[in-house]
Amino acid sequence: MATIAGGLAGIAGAGGAVSVAVLRRKRPSIPAGHALLPQTDIDPLPGVLRLGLTGMTVPVAPGPHGELFLGPGQPQPGRTLRRLVLAPLFTRAQAGGGRLYRDQREPFRLVVEFGGPSRDAETLFRAYRMLDQQLRDHASLLSRCRGGVLTPRVVTVTVTGIVDVRELLAAQRDRYAFADATFDDIGSRSAPPSLAPSISESWSRRFGWDGREPITAEERHQLHALVRAAHDDGRTVRISGLPTGPRRVRAAIWTELGAAGVDVIADGDLSGLARHLRRHPVGAAPLPYLPTRTVRRHTPRPNARRETV
Repeated sequence: MATIAGGLAGIAGAGGAVSVAVLRRKRPSIPAGHALLPQTDIDPLPGVLRLGLTGMTVPVAPGPHGELFLGPGQPQPGRTLRRLVLAPLFTRAQAGGGRLYRDQREPFRLVVEFGGPSRDAETLFRAYRMLDQQLRDHASLLSRCRGGVLTPRVVTVTVTGIVDVRELLAAQRDRYAFADATFDDIGSRSAPPSLAPSISESWSRRFGWDGREPITAEERHQLHALVRAAHDDGRTVRISGLPTGPRRVRAAIWTELGAAGVDVIADGDLSGLARHLRRHPVGAAPLPYLPTRTVRRHTPRPNARRETV
């Protein structure tokens, strides 16, 4: 939950003067905005940064030489996470004196989502080890965990998807990547905030409201209670997997998430999300609540299967 303000001071001293290009970036960043990208987007970073979003989930698949590749189909030369995301991201941070945006106070959340046809554990772990080495090349810009102490910096990298890296990460005393948690991990000793600092869940796993009618008092209370418990446990909350529908329907859900204090709202409607969060930033004065519909359920709604986010 700590900000990166302290860490940025040391980076800025070593990073040199801020470039003219960075000085001209007057549009403020959007701390709660997170981009969900389709697998077909093979060069996602420019659009995300242009909108001011401060996080994105990048689908990747392991390929030759342990590299992680973007885009559909077979791995293509040059279409790597290192070339299209990591290198330009860190170049921008260095040019900005240790910031991606002039007003940056929270880490940029880069979620690397392992996918692809391979389910071979050794292939996946080899790809993670390659990613780990690439991250260490930019150690001064990355949030790190050393001896169980988490120090936030400009970029926080989370690994998720078909590979469960918790055990591998927990064995690293000094590391630059983290795992995702769920609300079920609150208070867990096996997944402490130093290993999984962010809770990530699909909306549809716990909630049935689709934004078309007023939210029920029961689900609103549940949402607020879960977010409050996560914050008390020292974790941030990222919600994705929102119901599809017209933008006004999505905006109703974004509004409820913001009112509950959800730290990061992830969506594939990047421009709509950015516009909404600029008008209604999370953590600002609470908006008037939407009408609430009270319902009574005789049995709890079973949780749907968790989706990868």
